[in-house]
Amino acid sequence: MTARSTTPRGSARTRRAPTRKEAVPPRAAVVRPDDEKLAQLREAHRRGKVVLFVGAGISMGLGLPPWSALIEHMARELGIDARSFSGKGGYLTLAEYFRLRHGSIGPLRSWMDREWHRGDVRVENSRIHELLAKGRFPIIYTTNYDRWLETAFEHHKVKYTKIVSVADLAKLRPGATQIIKFHGDLEDDASIVLDESSYFARLDFESPLDIKLRADVLGRSVVFIGYSLADVNIRYLFYKLSRLWKQSVPDVAQPVSYLFSPSANEVQQAVLAQWGIEMIPLARDDPSKALVEFLEGVVG
Repeated sequence: MTARSTTPRGSARTRRAPTRKEAVPPRAAVVRPDDEKLAQLREAHRRGKVVLFVGAGISMGLGLPPWSALIEHMARELGIDARSFSGKGGYLTLAEYFRLRHGSIGPLRSWMDREWHRGDVRVENSRIHELLAKGRFPIIYTTNYDRWLETAFEHHKVKYTKIVSVADLAKLRPGATQIIKFHGDLEDDASIVLDESSYFARLDFESPLDIKLRADVLGRSVVFIGYSLADVNIRYLFYKLSRLWKQSVPDVAQPVSYLFSPSANEVQQAVLAQWGIEMIPLARDDPSKALVEFLEGVVG
């Protein structure tokens, strides 16, 4: 009688490799940015042909108060229940009402300045801000009011010129990054685009900064980071930039612009494509890490 094999059932000695027809548990999908799009963007950046648009998502990564905190503050100042107040309109409308009741946006701007520039914010620890400062972008537009982008440039000893009004254009220096505060700066009440009236005036696109924007985007790709696709205000900016290009140089193809997104969305991708904007989605558990990976891929 022959001896029985002592090899346990299912051991490495007897286990078969799965055939093609057998189901193999799939690994979690990792969405990577389109290599071709990223390569095109990297080359445009290398040639100095990229204009960067920076939105509120960048500052939120520093732990700054969200818009809901701004609305709650306005409600307290007006003596209104915060939950009831927030349901009476968007933040532009609520800020307009605050201005009408107070006579100016000044008190609100002062509160924002204090809350958004607290002493415990450590911009030097932000890899995103480091990449923005060291990334050799010649022109950066930002719709943020805070000063953390400028502070990052100062910390990393990178030359820049802040532009809030047409008078600042005289301060431009060769080799210094232009940081254009497109919706104003907290150091200047009159420059702030926060309530409905100021925002509607901005939508006219007839101010000196708008004229500069038209000149800056000619022949360059625009890259948007830190923006929510649900924000109709920024979507109007996408649309307007596309129209400005077609009106200025109707017979010349518009350079492709790009929007970084921490998630893929085929509906948004199709809508943005008609305006000459390509989405570059990069799905990660942490949106901030995804943005870091994207920026590192662009600046090298």
